[in-house]
Amino acid sequence: MHALQESVLLYPVYALLFADAGLTTGEISSLFAVWSVVSFVAEVPSGALADVWSRKRLYALGQVVTAAGYGLWLLWPSFGGFLAGFVLWGLGGAFASGSLEALVYDRLGDGTAYNRLIGRARTVGLLAMLAATLLATPAYLTGGYLLVGAVSVATVTAGGLLALRLPDQPLAGTGEAGDSYPRMLRAGLRAAAGSRRMLLVAMAVPGFSALDEYLPLLARQMGVSTPAVPLLFAVTALAMAAGSALAGRFSPVSPRPLAVALTLAAALTAGGALVPHPAGMMVVSAAFGLLQFAMVHAETRLQDAITGPARATALSVAGFGAEVFAVLLYAAFALPLAMPALFVAAAVPLLGTALLTPRRRAGR
Repeated sequence: MHALQESVLLYPVYALLFADAGLTTGEISSLFAVWSVVSFVAEVPSGALADVWSRKRLYALGQVVTAAGYGLWLLWPSFGGFLAGFVLWGLGGAFASGSLEALVYDRLGDGTAYNRLIGRARTVGLLAMLAATLLATPAYLTGGYLLVGAVSVATVTAGGLLALRLPDQPLAGTGEAGDSYPRMLRAGLRAAAGSRRMLLVAMAVPGFSALDEYLPLLARQMGVSTPAVPLLFAVTALAMAAGSALAGRFSPVSPRPLAVALTLAAALTAGGALVPHPAGMMVVSAAFGLLQFAMVHAETRLQDAITGPARATALSVAGFGAEVFAVLLYAAFALPLAMPALFVAAAVPLLGTALLTPRRRAGR
């Protein structure tokens, strides 16, 4: 999920909104699957649009469309309304995906500098998510889902409008004058295919972050009440902020930190889910901190491997793959199994991803 979208009051409780509206776990999983399908259908075409049009404007448009999706949930709290909202969120997420990251990398032009900056930026974003998580409980107790949702719509809309104040990509990031959309799309696909193994890792790691959609349901099965769920999410947000901050301190040149982080994340995900007590959520939170570390490093190593003008398009290919992984995860979580068992099962392919980590730097 995008950092700004996670930094809203609605984030820690929206799965509970669906459950309290009468949806089953299977129906909730189907909504997540539709969200991801829409995202990956629009992912690569929108990346090419960012490269030939404007990365900052497409990012801003994505945030506004996402906010409209949240608004639909408030106005039409039923399966149909939630479905329509996820369609808008999927489109908005695809518009934003890769746009800002490509703009930043092209301006820095260096993987190590990008790794430090993106690590710090995501730490700030995750601390904002922590603040939003802590505020979600009093907001829910004061005005229920309506107040939580309304503040979230306003926050995401404001973020999109503020993005318009950013400098746009330099000419070097858009290709030669006269580059057409089809040519940019082909160039991005070629650039992404240049480092297949690193591309696969960069697809899989954020795909596993889709597990966070089920954290409220896991917490509830561990005996946590609805008002207390955002407080546990605060622990997860703090762990993720720590992981992002640490990522900026480790050089992306070596693949070892990435492989170790993924291995430990898999072990802690399985171990924490098996603890039949809310304390198990602390262990799962640590796993998410390691996963956040891995996401920063995987993205930076892929950025270093990309050459040519179609950077946003190439990053969107990775985003496309992440959504495919997420859909597979959502399908697995629709199975009639207990939530802890599903988390343990998800840890197995996460461990396999650690073994895929390239042994050498994805060089230019």
